[in-house]
Amino acid sequence: MANQPNAKPDKATGNNAPFLQIKRIVKKFDEVFAVDEVSLDIQQGEIFALLGSSGCGKSTLLRMLAGFETPTSGQILLAGQDIVGLAPYERPINMMFQSYALFPHLTVWDNIAFGLRRDAMPKDQIQERVEQMLELVQLKPYAKRKPHQLSGGQQQRVALARSLAKRPKLLLLDEPLGALDAKLRQRTQLELVGIIEQVGVTCVMVTHDQEEAMTMATRIGVMSEGKILQIGKPAEIYETPNCRFVADFIGSVNLFKGTLEVDQPDHVVIASADCRHYVSHGITGTLGMDVHVGIRPEKMSIQKSAPADSERESPAEVGCNVVEGVIQDLAYLGSLTTYHVKLASGTIVKVTQTNAARHDPSHLTWGDKVYVWWWGSDVVVLTR
Repeated sequence: MANQPNAKPDKATGNNAPFLQIKRIVKKFDEVFAVDEVSLDIQQGEIFALLGSSGCGKSTLLRMLAGFETPTSGQILLAGQDIVGLAPYERPINMMFQSYALFPHLTVWDNIAFGLRRDAMPKDQIQERVEQMLELVQLKPYAKRKPHQLSGGQQQRVALARSLAKRPKLLLLDEPLGALDAKLRQRTQLELVGIIEQVGVTCVMVTHDQEEAMTMATRIGVMSEGKILQIGKPAEIYETPNCRFVADFIGSVNLFKGTLEVDQPDHVVIASADCRHYVSHGITGTLGMDVHVGIRPEKMSIQKSAPADSERESPAEVGCNVVEGVIQDLAYLGSLTTYHVKLASGTIVKVTQTNAARHDPSHLTWGDKVYVWWWGSDVVVLTR
C-alpha cells in the first residue's frame, strides 16, 4: 500500500473533553473475551476507524456502542452521558449496516422518511428533512425508485441518508463499503467522507479493509484478540507501527529477525542472518536483545549491480542495509511491479517499484541475481 504523506487535517482541536469516551470496556461470551479492557477517546467531528481481521472484536465493540450488546463491565460516555444502560432507540446514535437493510417495498423517499415517521415528526418537517437528505447524497432524481432499481453505490447512499436523517450525535458504520466491487468502493470512499464531513457528525466505522481505513479515517485503532494495539493517524500507523502485528497488518512489510549490536542515541546496528542493518535513529533497548527490523517494499531499491557508495544515505551505511538474492517471482500490476527475491538464508524479500516509464529499462526478470538495498532512515525497529 502506498504511503499517505498528505495526512487529513485534524477535525478536532483544542483541549475539549472527548465527545465519545470508552472506558475499560469488557465483553465476555462465556469465558472468552471478545473485547478486553478497551479504552478510547474520540473527539467531536472525527471519523475513527476500528481496523482488524475477522473475530478481533471490532464489530462487538461497535454493537456495544449501538446498544445491541451489553458490556460485561466498563463505561461508554457520549457527550458526558453514560449510555450503557440505555436501549438502542434511546441513544442519539444511528448505525448503517453492511447490507444497508433498505426496505425493498418502499421508495427511496420513504426509506429515508421511515425513522422520522416512527418518531412522529410533523409531515412538513419530514418533507423538508428528506429533501435535504436527497440533496446531500445527490439522489433527488431517484426519489421514487425502489432499492432494486438502484446500483450498489446508490443503495449505499440511501442507507447513509436514512442514517443521517434523524441527525444523530454519533454515526456507526459497519463495513460500510463491503458490498461494493473494488472500483466502485474506491470512488465511494471519498464520496462518503465528503458527506459525513459536510454534515459534521462524529463517526466510528469498523472495517477489515486497510485501504478503506487509511482513506476515510482521521485516526485508526488497530485491533487484535479483543485489544487495541495502536491508535494513530493513518501515516503514523503505517510509518511507525509499534509492533510486528501492526506492521504486518497495515500494508506489506519485510521483517528481519536480529540482535541489537550497537546502541547509540542517534543510530543502532542490528545483526541478522541476511545482513547488518544500520538504523539512523536510536531506540530504547539493551545490547544483545532480540528485535525485528521492518522495511516497507516500496522503500527498497532493486538492481543487478551492488549499490554505489554515493547512493547510500550516509557513509556509515556502506556495508549495511544490502542483501543479494535471486528473483523467484514477480507481479506486474500496471502502476507498479512487485519482485519476490529469495535470499541465501531462504528468506523471501518483497520489493515494489513504480513503473514510471512505459518500458522497464532495468529488464529485471525471473532468475536474475540482484541486490536489494535501503536507507537507514526508512527502517523501523520492532521490539515486540
